[in-house]
Amino acid sequence: MFLAWNEIKHSKTRFLLIIGVMVLVSYLVYFLTGLAFGLAQENRTAVDKWDASAIILKDEANANINMSMMEIGLKEAIDADDIAMLGTTPNVVRKAGTNSEDDKISVNFFGVHPDEFLMPTIIDGVEVTADHQVVADISLQKEYGLELNDELNLAGTEITVKIVGFTENAKFSVSPVLYTTIPTYQEIRFEAQNETPEGRVSAFIVRDDDLASVKLSNDDLRLYLIDDYIKELPGYMAQVLTFALMIIFLIVIAAVVIGIFMYVLTVQKASMFGVMKAQGISTNYIAKSVVAQTFLLAVIGVGTGLALTIITGLVLPSTVPFQQNIYFTLIISALIILFALLGAFFSVRTVAKIDPLEAIG
Repeated sequence: MFLAWNEIKHSKTRFLLIIGVMVLVSYLVYFLTGLAFGLAQENRTAVDKWDASAIILKDEANANINMSMMEIGLKEAIDADDIAMLGTTPNVVRKAGTNSEDDKISVNFFGVHPDEFLMPTIIDGVEVTADHQVVADISLQKEYGLELNDELNLAGTEITVKIVGFTENAKFSVSPVLYTTIPTYQEIRFEAQNETPEGRVSAFIVRDDDLASVKLSNDDLRLYLIDDYIKELPGYMAQVLTFALMIIFLIVIAAVVIGIFMYVLTVQKASMFGVMKAQGISTNYIAKSVVAQTFLLAVIGVGTGLALTIITGLVLPSTVPFQQNIYFTLIISALIILFALLGAFFSVRTVAKIDPLEAIG
């Protein structure tokens, strides 16, 4: 380590270039990971917020909740510990009194029963107590400036809803969620033309410690585990897999680039290593120095890249779906450093083959 650190201090410019490459590569990997994780979370945070075991949809809906419609009375066909009904429908809203195209907001309405577990925790304001009231995701306040008691007009209808509370981590398919009552949901979804007296909903959400004991007495219903349902969200797995492949390739490319840099440096220092061997310094000692040097460069580069990513995350606008996950960060950091060390072992083989007499010339 002594030899490795002293050489870095002696040839600052050369090693700063290597560190710079590692900083840029690690920064790119961390940033893409943050974007991938943030985008994935914005597809599913409202589902995670249910803290549920399973979701029951109409069998013919093919796991698409927006295509699932069933009578509320079908709840009696489900045998489970805790069941909550849910109605979902996308819509476009704008603050009452505004007419600009820029004021339109794509949202998802969740119709829930106030006494069931799907009603979210309120961080500002109050819960829904009457029809045409909504609890909104806090992003509507941060990104669009909406406040408590603001009224929202729904596109294509004469319906107006009022924000009475805010909750957090409530996004579905990258759109903020507005929680409202079941009757309000039905009015929005079916425009008061629902032919069934008892009304319809999109799904039933189940909490049960033993899913094997959940029984469905109607063949039109199908149960999905929450994890399986999330994988079926439109575009979710495509986004996750795309970003995952990009990140993996970046890590591999970083390993190759670092390995090439270390190999070139080792070849350039062949004469110096030859002199060291002629003086009696063992190949093992020189090899450990090369590996230690690579480790120091990797740690400094990765640490700087991570610091830049954290700073970037603090200054990014809230509209950018960027979130960091400590487990992903630790895994990626370890992989980059590990691959850098693996690349250094190619340089170690070169050191072992150096003949002192040939190197000295």
